Amino acid sequence: MKQHAPQAWLMFALAASLVLCSTGAVAANGHAAEVDPRIGTGGDGHTFPGATVPFGMIQLSPDTAMPDFKHAYKWAAGYQYGDPTIMGFSHTHFSGSGHSDLGDVLVMPIAGDVKLDPGDPAKPGSGYRSRFSHASEVEQAGYYAVTLSDYGVRAELTASTRIGWHRYTFPKDRPAHLLLDLRPSIYDYPGKVLWSRLRVRADGTVSGCRTTRGWAPGRELCFAMRFNRPMVSRTLYDRESDVLYKGFKGPGNQPEDHDAENGRALEGVFDFGKLAQPLLVKVAISPVSEANAIANLDQDGNGWDFDARRADATAAWNKALSAIDVSGTPDQRTQFYTSLYHAMLAPTLSMDVNGEYRGPDHQVHKAQDKQGAFDFYSSWSMWDVYRAEEPLMVLLRPDLSTQFIRSLIAAQQDSPFGILPVWAYQGLETWCMIGYHAVPVIADAYIKGVRGFDAEAALKAMVASATYGPYGDLADYMKLGYVPIDKEPEAASKTLEYAYDDWSLAQMAKAMGRHDTYATFEKRAANWRNAWDPGTGFMRAKLGNGQFRTPFDPTYAGYGSDYTEGNAWQYSWYVPQDVAGLVTAMGGDAKFVAKLDELFDAKVDPGHFKNVEDITGLIGWYAHGNEPSHHIAYLYDYAGAPWKTQARLKQIMDSQYAARPDGLAGNDDLGQMSAWYIFTALGFYPVTPASDEYAIGRPFVPKAAIHLPNGRTFTVVAEHLDDAHPYVGAVTLNGKPLDRVYLRHGEILAGGELRFTMQAEPNRQWGAAVAARPAAMSAYRP
Repeated sequence: MKQHAPQAWLMFALAASLVLCSTGAVAANGHAAEVDPRIGTGGDGHTFPGATVPFGMIQLSPDTAMPDFKHAYKWAAGYQYGDPTIMGFSHTHFSGSGHSDLGDVLVMPIAGDVKLDPGDPAKPGSGYRSRFSHASEVEQAGYYAVTLSDYGVRAELTASTRIGWHRYTFPKDRPAHLLLDLRPSIYDYPGKVLWSRLRVRADGTVSGCRTTRGWAPGRELCFAMRFNRPMVSRTLYDRESDVLYKGFKGPGNQPEDHDAENGRALEGVFDFGKLAQPLLVKVAISPVSEANAIANLDQDGNGWDFDARRADATAAWNKALSAIDVSGTPDQRTQFYTSLYHAMLAPTLSMDVNGEYRGPDHQVHKAQDKQGAFDFYSSWSMWDVYRAEEPLMVLLRPDLSTQFIRSLIAAQQDSPFGILPVWAYQGLETWCMIGYHAVPVIADAYIKGVRGFDAEAALKAMVASATYGPYGDLADYMKLGYVPIDKEPEAASKTLEYAYDDWSLAQMAKAMGRHDTYATFEKRAANWRNAWDPGTGFMRAKLGNGQFRTPFDPTYAGYGSDYTEGNAWQYSWYVPQDVAGLVTAMGGDAKFVAKLDELFDAKVDPGHFKNVEDITGLIGWYAHGNEPSHHIAYLYDYAGAPWKTQARLKQIMDSQYAARPDGLAGNDDLGQMSAWYIFTALGFYPVTPASDEYAIGRPFVPKAAIHLPNGRTFTVVAEHLDDAHPYVGAVTLNGKPLDRVYLRHGEILAGGELRFTMQAEPNRQWGAAVAARPAAMSAYRP
C-alpha cells in the first residue's frame, strides 16, 4: 500500500463502524444499504466502486489509472483502492474481469485552468487528474461521490439502465469546465483508438463515437451528452501526433474551432463560467450509432432531477436484493449483500431503446425472435460464470435467464462462425478462455425448468458449438477423444472441459427427447478418462500418438503447460459430471479423500505462481482466487466424508473473503467469486450445473429466506451456528430427517425449510452412505 494507506484504512474502519451502528434500520431501508462497493476494489478483486443498476448498460465509475497494457492487470476495472488520484469518470467497466477494456466516454470536471493531458499521478498539477481522499468518498449501490481536492469539486454519480447521471458542485469563485477525453481506455496503449468523432449539435447536445482495436477488435461505442446549463464556450481538439495519447507534441496540439472533429485523438472542453448551482450532466451510450444514443437519451433520460434518479437506482437495488433475506453479524450481511450485488452486475444490457444491438459479425441486428421482442445482453465470461453465477440467476431470476438465453441464441445466429459466445461483450467476441460453456448455461436453465426460449434453436446452437472443428482443436477431440498437446496448447484442460460441456448438452437433449443427440454427447462426456493417467494419479495431456507428454511436473503452471490457469493439482478434480467415476479411478473413497487432504494441506511456496497472476487465494495447492478450484471442497461429499467438506468450506470462507477493499482473494470474474460465496453461505452449491442437484455443504448465516419467483419462500435455518460449532450434526427438510448430501432444485422451488443443527464435533455418519451422495455418470440413481 502507498504511504497514505493508514489514514485511508482508518477512515474505512470508521465508516464500517458507522454501518455496524445502523444495522437496526437496515431492514426497513432495504438491503442496498448493506452493500459496500469498496469490497474487491483493492488487491486482485478488480471490481469498480461506481454507480450502476442491476444488469445495466451503464457502469459510471472513477478511473484512478489507465496504464499501458503490460502493467495494467490490477486496474482491470479502472480503479485501485490504493491510488491517490482520479483521472476522470468513464461510463463502461467490467466487474472483476481478469482481462479488460472499456473505460468509454471519460469526463473530468475542472475548476480553473484546464490541462489537456492526465499528467503524472506522482506529480500533482502536471495534468487534469486530481488528488482525492477516501474520507470524501461515498460508495453505495447505485451512487458514488467524491471530492476532487485539487479543484474543490464535489462529484456525484448515479445511473439508470442506459443513462449515466452526473452532478458536479464547483467552487463559486472559479470558472467551471467539463473535459471530455476520447483517447484513453482501460488497458491503454498507443494507437488503440482507430477513429473517433465528436460534435456539438445546435441544441447543445454533445455526441460522438469511437472505434477501438482493444480486446474485441473494431468495437464501436457511441454516446450523447447534455447539460442543464448553457455552455459559455467550447473548444474541440484533435490531439493526433506521431505518438498517440502519450506525450503529445507538434501541430496536433492546436485547438479546432469547428462544430465537429474527426480523428484518433479527440478532446472537448466545455466551459460554463462561474456557477452558483451544480452542473448536471446526463450521458447515454449506444453500441450502434450516435442517433441511437440520442434516442436512448431522449427516452430514458428525461428531466434533471438527480436525487430522483439516485432514489430510483436505490429502489432498483432494493428490489433486486430482496430476493434473499439473511440474518447474521453486520460483517456477514455486508459480505452477503455485496456478493449478491456483484452477482447482479453482469451480463449487461447491450441494446438500444429501438431494440437494435451489434452482433459478433459487427452488424446491427434487431432483438426479435419467434417469441417476439427480447432484451439483448452481453458481457459473458463463460469460463467463469457457468459454474455458480448463472445457476444463481436460474434460482433467483429465471425471467432474466430466459432473456440471457435468447441473447445467446441470437449471438450464435449472428456469428460468422455459428457458435455461441465464449467471452463476449457489447455483442463482440474476444475468444478468451476455453470450452463452450454457454452450453451448460443453457442446459442448466432448461433442466431446472426455465422456458420462454426456443429450445430447438438452443439445442441446434449448442450442437453447432460442440462440433465446430476449428475452435480449440475440436476436430481432433472429436476424432481422438482428446485434444493432443502437440496440436493445441492447454490440451488437458480443454479435453476435460469439453467432456463436461458434452455431458451438459446430453442432459438437455435427453430432456427434449432427442435420444440420438443424447447418445452422441453422453459418449463424448466420458472422454475425461483419456486425460487420466493412473501411473501418476493426475490428469495429463496426451500427444497425437496417444502417449502422455513428458517430462511431467504436476506443480507446473504457465504458458506452454497442459493446463489453463492451473496445474495438475488443480485440474485433476475437474470431472463434475462424473465424480463417482473419478473416485473409482483414484482408488476409492479413502484414497480420494487422502488426495484431497494432500491438496489442501500441501506446503506451497507463496511465490510458486508469481508468473501466473490469476492463480491466487492459495490453501495448499487449492487456489480459490481462480475458478478451476471452486467445486473442489465439495468433492468430499462424493466420497463419504461430508464433514470434511464442512471443515474446508470454513477454512475457505474465513481466509478468502473479508468486508474490506482487498476482501476478495482473486478476480470476482463478473460475479462468480461472489456467487460461490452466496451459495456456500446458504449451505449448498451447484457442483454440476445441468443436473438438478446441489451438493450440501454447511450454512454460514443463521437464517436465510429465499423469496422465489413463484411466490414461495425457501428458508435455511442453522441452529447453534458459531465458530465453536462448525460441523453439521443433523439436517431436516420440512421437518423430516434428510440423510443425503444433496438437495434437488425442485425441493427448493416447492418452498419450505431446510434446517441444520450444528455441533462442535464432526458427524462422520451423516451423509456417508453411497446412496446419500450426489449423482454422477457412473452412479445414476433410478
